[in-house]
Amino acid sequence: MIFYIFLVIIILQRLTELFIAKRNEAYMKTMGGEEYGQKHYPIIVAVHILFLFSLMIEVIVFNKEVSPLWLVILPIIAITQIIRYWAVFSLGSNWNTKIIIVPNLEVVAKGPYKFMRHPNYLVVAVEILFLPVLFQAYATAILFTVLNAVIMAIRIPAEEKALLQHTDYEELFMTKRRFLPRKE
Repeated sequence: MIFYIFLVIIILQRLTELFIAKRNEAYMKTMGGEEYGQKHYPIIVAVHILFLFSLMIEVIVFNKEVSPLWLVILPIIAITQIIRYWAVFSLGSNWNTKIIIVPNLEVVAKGPYKFMRHPNYLVVAVEILFLPVLFQAYATAILFTVLNAVIMAIRIPAEEKALLQHTDYEELFMTKRRFLPRKE
């Protein structure tokens, strides 16, 4: 029962994010925004959909239970949600699931972006690992952590290239680590 509650929450969360992203995409395009990384975007979508199916199949078919380490795992997942929405609210109408760049727009350097370049991608990586582990779906955790690492190895350079070419990204972010905060 707990798994189904988590699953519904995750699906509703993703659908809400897609709605927000679509609204922000329309707004950014009216501001002259251009989309980059179109070739890899469907792969990202497919991996995220397959992740949810794999998680469902592994938990339901193999009758997986909540991990005995849930008291450790659940706070990690909760912290990722706080960081996720901190990032989303910090970016405001610039937040998107696609790479959409409005040329010469000042890059957001507040919220978690004050400390690291890609907090949302870190959140996704932690979720893809720990959501399945919460329900002892280790095959899903391992497989999709690897797949996510592969697509992020494509996505992040594509996003940074677009930002470097069309914004003030270099002066604000190239001295920051990609994921881990550090003192400046």
